[in-house]
Amino acid sequence: MGIGRQSGQDFLKYSKYVLPVGAVAILGTVLGVGWFTQPDRFVRGYQPQQPIYYSHQLHAGTLRIPCLYCHSGAAKSRQAGIPSVEKCMNCHKVTKTDREQIKQLAAVYAAGTPLQWRRVHSLPDHVYFDHRPHVNGGILCQTCHGEVQTMNVVYQNMSMRMSNCLGCHRDPEYALPAGSAITSGPEHCYACHR
Repeated sequence: MGIGRQSGQDFLKYSKYVLPVGAVAILGTVLGVGWFTQPDRFVRGYQPQQPIYYSHQLHAGTLRIPCLYCHSGAAKSRQAGIPSVEKCMNCHKVTKTDREQIKQLAAVYAAGTPLQWRRVHSLPDHVYFDHRPHVNGGILCQTCHGEVQTMNVVYQNMSMRMSNCLGCHRDPEYALPAGSAITSGPEHCYACHR
């Protein structure tokens, strides 16, 4: 009877140390595995191979086509969207039609099939992001997507980590136009995790 009581007292004595250390070890393991096993599509520099070569440096840089011309969904819907083949053909029915990429584009257009662009910027499924409040608040696309107008082939400029989003929500001054009345973004969990 004395041995059982002693074992119980020893357990209680050491549990106040062992349980917190164990909890921290488990949490550290979960976070470490999450950090080191994230898919490539969430990391800075991600640049998937696209079905047709497309230069943002030419279109957004040299030709100064506004981001919202091709990604018109950014101002009016949750997702910016990828331009349809029809949008590309608005210009390429008449310009640079002798180029190999434009011939490929024209063939896709003639077939009436969508072009399967590979998404460059994507977030984990548990993250909710809406372009509308950001674009309509005056935040430039380059804030998150980088200087796309200088990129020959677009790559993910910013890590899609929560700390980047929270940093801007807490101190958005650098991302907003001068004179903006916005002083911070929401920091509660439901703002981004629905």
